[in-house]
Amino acid sequence: MIPPHSPPLASPALRQWEEQGELLVPLTFLLLVLGSLLLYLAVSLMDPGYVNVLPQPQEEAKEEQTAMVPQAIPLRRCRHCMVLQPLRARHCRECRRCVRRYDHHCPWMENCVGERNHPLFVAYLALQLVVLLWGLYLAWSGLRFFRPWGLWLRSSGLLFATFLLLSLFSLVASLLLASHLYLVASNTTTWEFISSHRIAYLRQRPGNPFDRGLTRNLAHFFCGWPSGSWETLWAEDEEGSSQDV
Repeated sequence: MIPPHSPPLASPALRQWEEQGELLVPLTFLLLVLGSLLLYLAVSLMDPGYVNVLPQPQEEAKEEQTAMVPQAIPLRRCRHCMVLQPLRARHCRECRRCVRRYDHHCPWMENCVGERNHPLFVAYLALQLVVLLWGLYLAWSGLRFFRPWGLWLRSSGLLFATFLLLSLFSLVASLLLASHLYLVASNTTTWEFISSHRIAYLRQRPGNPFDRGLTRNLAHFFCGWPSGSWETLWAEDEEGSSQDV
């Protein structure tokens, strides 16, 4: 027989909302979950910024403009798909395509994170973290510790395991979001940050040639404000470094 002081399985917060007839809070939570799911589908299904094998007219004009920029390091041709890689692009072996402004291949999304879907990926991490923290609060509000521990484990063990699992997921999401916000603020990618010593256009530089300050980096990443092509920015930084010397 369960003693009268044993905790119910339902969360007190949820029970209080039900008793008071406040549907706005649980409805908001469900909308956040739905938004997180839609962002997940968008990031996983959309084109991350594949380099087309046959360039479109706009891309051909951009390549002609890029060719006019003096470059100490010429653009390389991918040995896998044989396309001319723009600066900051990389071939993904899982997707078997070259991706513009390649960040990383996410196994959870089953897609690359690149030039087109990276902002949505950061938004997904932020929204997912909000959902996880809210779920963590709901799980914690339903926990009531009492003795004997065996009886408590039988009545609240599943809820406690859910709390631990949500804590782990929240920690992972927090670290991922913080790392990506740092990379965005400095206008670099995960691939460039980890492997700068292996990348031809970075290993000869003491700093990041694409960093244009916090405000301009964030505006370009989230709002798409133009800041020139990567080749132009790289060439400007090359000229600035030569003048300093």
